Amino acid sequence: MKRRDFIKTGGLALGSSIFPYPIINAFSSQENDQPIKIGIIGCGDRGKGIMHVMKGLPGKYEITAICDIMDFRLAETKKTFPDISMKSYKNYEQLLNDSNVDAVVIATPLNMHFAPAKYALQAGKHVYLEKTMTYNIPEAFELVKIAQANPHLTLQVGHQYRYTPLYYKVRDMIRSGYLGKITQIDSRWDRNWNWRRPVPDPSLEKIINWRMYKEFSGGLPAELLSHQIDFINWAFETHPDLIMGTGGIDNYKDGRTTYDNVQLILRYEKEDMIGNFGSTCSNAREGYSFSIKGTEGTVELLMNEGYFYPEEDKMEELGIVDGVSGATKLTWKEGRGIPILEEKTKEGTWYALDDFFKSIHTSTKPASNVISGATTAFCIHLANQSSFNKTIENWKPEFNLG
Repeated sequence: MKRRDFIKTGGLALGSSIFPYPIINAFSSQENDQPIKIGIIGCGDRGKGIMHVMKGLPGKYEITAICDIMDFRLAETKKTFPDISMKSYKNYEQLLNDSNVDAVVIATPLNMHFAPAKYALQAGKHVYLEKTMTYNIPEAFELVKIAQANPHLTLQVGHQYRYTPLYYKVRDMIRSGYLGKITQIDSRWDRNWNWRRPVPDPSLEKIINWRMYKEFSGGLPAELLSHQIDFINWAFETHPDLIMGTGGIDNYKDGRTTYDNVQLILRYEKEDMIGNFGSTCSNAREGYSFSIKGTEGTVELLMNEGYFYPEEDKMEELGIVDGVSGATKLTWKEGRGIPILEEKTKEGTWYALDDFFKSIHTSTKPASNVISGATTAFCIHLANQSSFNKTIENWKPEFNLG
């Protein structure tokens, strides 16, 4: 890719379609591909959200069963989707023994990812498993072994950035050297909210607000920052070598045990690069931000937008600045940088579930698979160990799964 390929109409031309190859394939499924009969394990907001997305993929998914330990969640789901005929279960093993289920979505609390995923694979079901893949490192190792023992089954992990056209294009920019030598990643995911959801009965406090308790959750690193950490692993084909974390319950003194304020520093030795990943529940000013900083420019990502900022001494070389007048030749969008992708795209889960369908029907490995899911899970678990134990954690050779 040459610098003159930087187009003059307000976007980046990287010599390829905006859509990654796996997504192009997903749009062209054969007519004889039958809908996948799917069960939903976990009917909270995320489980129901995935069901909504599946309804936007006509002919690809038939939801035949749902499972949740709470009766009111099952009732809510039935009410939300009155047009879908589906069995209700309170026990995931019973759902997984249903012959009318070919695959499952697991959208349970983090500590309950591993058990139903293991049982599903052993029952011959394909699995779409929400991130982070597992609650701890031993579970990640075991799930890898089980998945590798069942290569005919698809296990996809819900790191949607690996499918979203915007993030796929940024990955191309990174790999092609468009940003020059990258040394810094700055990432935040902030909100001003206590993360607490209404509880109809005090006995359900920890079940409903599970993200706030260590016995169920990996906290902010697992629920939010894992997306950005996974993207760096994918884009650079890497993993951190050293992880330092700190945090505390600094604002909400309400009985929670996961931190409401965290900062992680990840050192990537192979890339000579530092990643800074932070999140707070006490200030929403920055919201979601993700900056990738190279010697020739910076990419800044918002949730659904991305902008490129060339370094000042590179603007003329890129053809952005008029060599005679010094005036900027491009109009930068809304005072921001140069849009990376102007085409309208869908929400990331849509692309991920489209690829899940393709992976099952073509027996191909998804971009977010058990190996990549375990690698990111190792990062999150080490980050939490560092934060809670006030230690510096190092990557171990046994974490290199290939």
